[in-house]
Amino acid sequence: MRLQDILQETYTALSANKARSSLTILGIVIGIGSVIAMISIGQGASGQIQSSIEGLGSNLLTVMPGFIQPGRGFVSAGRGSSQTLKNEDTDALKHITGIAAISPELQRRFQITSTIGNNTNSTVIGISPEYARVRNVEVAQGSFIAENHVTSMGRVAVLGPTVAEDLFGEENALGKTIRINKINFKVVGVLQTKGSAGFFNPDDTVFVPLSTMQKILAGSDFISTIAISVDSKNLMPQVQEEATLSLAQKHRVDPQSPDFSIVSQADILGTLTQVTNTFTIFLASIAGISLIVGGIGIMNMMLTIVTERTREIGLRKAVGAKKHDISTQFLTEAIMLTFAGGIIGVALGWLLALAVSRFAGLATQVSLQAVLLAFGVSAAIGIIFGYYPARRAAALHPIEALRYE
Repeated sequence: MRLQDILQETYTALSANKARSSLTILGIVIGIGSVIAMISIGQGASGQIQSSIEGLGSNLLTVMPGFIQPGRGFVSAGRGSSQTLKNEDTDALKHITGIAAISPELQRRFQITSTIGNNTNSTVIGISPEYARVRNVEVAQGSFIAENHVTSMGRVAVLGPTVAEDLFGEENALGKTIRINKINFKVVGVLQTKGSAGFFNPDDTVFVPLSTMQKILAGSDFISTIAISVDSKNLMPQVQEEATLSLAQKHRVDPQSPDFSIVSQADILGTLTQVTNTFTIFLASIAGISLIVGGIGIMNMMLTIVTERTREIGLRKAVGAKKHDISTQFLTEAIMLTFAGGIIGVALGWLLALAVSRFAGLATQVSLQAVLLAFGVSAAIGIIFGYYPARRAAALHPIEALRYE
């Protein structure tokens, strides 16, 4: 049979009972649509995480107290307190070639109130002037923390835009006074809106001089993290290794099991991407179960069609049709059903992804690979679940088929 004849016969056979054909492909539509939506949401989330991590700083290395072991997180490495970083560690790192800037940071949470009576509970970070360069933050109003603020333990603060709005509403926060842990601070600057960077949101943060945080607010000489900006991405492994050796020597610990950890953006991004990929595969696999159900529905329909068209099969064989022609005809009908379901399912998945992006605010990305995967799965389901009914139709004896009532 010619391909044109096969396609014409397939269209005629499937359109003879449109309701049954539509209900049969419904499982394929739901399955393909769900898989496309889950993959697009997962890919969009991965892209959003990557941009958020990169937004934390350019070519960033982060030194943290405590030793990180794969799969175990932070442990003290047998050295007691995890507060192991001090201001002197920052000085020990400055001689390393390839470092553009270093920002020591001490982070705490405090209740903050304004002079007009509003209050909020936010993160307060003690910083040095290098923070703006390392973390890629810019001031929208006023000025940033300066060196003289650090040396004089100035009681000044720079607000993230969210904190400024929570405390002062529509009023200009510049020059106003806020109270952090019952101590007055003058607002000297407000940052530009940057948005959440995964687990950290600079918009909902208050920045004060590091010396003020250590001596007045926190009462601690330790620091929470040391952020290191590297000149080039190619230098990051070298700088990370030299920083590890330098700090291990200063802390008098083994470089293989130090009392601190140095992680790069690639380390953080790799971990988070692995998590999102795992969840994407998990959700797509659950959605894929409906594809199996849809395939079983197609097999059931094709077996019913074979039974209904037994006399037709016998007549075709009587006038010279071969087993190959019969099996090709029924297999084409099964594949046509799954392809139709695949096309509608891709459109449904794309619409679901758009709906999630619009109403949930989560970026989605429908990739060509996901669409090709959907059509590949559709074809495979058509072949796998259509093969048995097609083979059964081709195996019918022409005389018995003609006598079938």
